[in-house]
Amino acid sequence: MIIEPSLVRGLIAAQFPQWSDLPVEAAGTGGTANAIYRLGADMSVRLPRTEGSAADVATEHHWLPKLAPRLPFPVPTPLAQGAASEGFPRPWSVHTWLDGVNPAPGDATASSDLFAADLAEFVLALRRIDPQDAPPAHRAEPLASRDEATRTALASVGGVVDVEATTTEWKEALAAPPHTGRPVWVHGDLQPGNVLVDDGRLTAVIDFGCTGLADPAVDLIAAWYLLAPDARDTFRTALAPDDATWARGRGWALSIALLELAHYRETDPRMARIAAHVIEELLHSR
Repeated sequence: MIIEPSLVRGLIAAQFPQWSDLPVEAAGTGGTANAIYRLGADMSVRLPRTEGSAADVATEHHWLPKLAPRLPFPVPTPLAQGAASEGFPRPWSVHTWLDGVNPAPGDATASSDLFAADLAEFVLALRRIDPQDAPPAHRAEPLASRDEATRTALASVGGVVDVEATTTEWKEALAAPPHTGRPVWVHGDLQPGNVLVDDGRLTAVIDFGCTGLADPAVDLIAAWYLLAPDARDTFRTALAPDDATWARGRGWALSIALLELAHYRETDPRMARIAAHVIEELLHSR
């Protein structure tokens, strides 16, 4: 379904007429899960592209107001929840707008120790939140349960990545001891499109559709999705994971990147480049 500004204006006019006179403009390329539009100066409209991301609307509206006061960096505040209608067949949402830009793989922000420390501070604060009544994260499954899907993805991108080295990396991650402690709050998808930065510092974290309880290794994907080697060391030192957790974090980053590369290589060059960059970082770092 093609989501145009005229559709967004129509939805706002029909369901939230108090905002119908505000300008609507596309926010960059949007995301893979949601089409994102800026509404006026201070709001964003998020329209799910899939049924899976549509289910995240209620999750974010319920949990973001509870999480926000306990986090050291801004996160979106849900302002209104739009209903499915003839014009758009899924629930959608209006959030506060947060300033900043998405980092790009390998840019100056990736090498910033301050950015790495900011990320670690965010992850630690999220982990400290009481898990009572929290839902499982979208990535709450054991890493080993992703073996078949990961190997299938790897087989389909053999002309893009070093299959032998990547297979070895994946086997080493699977050999790490599994998480046996209680699950903790994770964001679940700390990738370039879901963080905002300015001048080498974290300014906000967005898109909490994957959030919930999981192995703390899940949020370690930020080490390879967002950071260069030296800053990665800063991140690791601040979080102080044991070797098994770090190894599982490598596995999570590799599995996610392989599935994304396989899925987006023909349809979304930007996402494919990010995934390929992550795989290269994993194969050339320890």
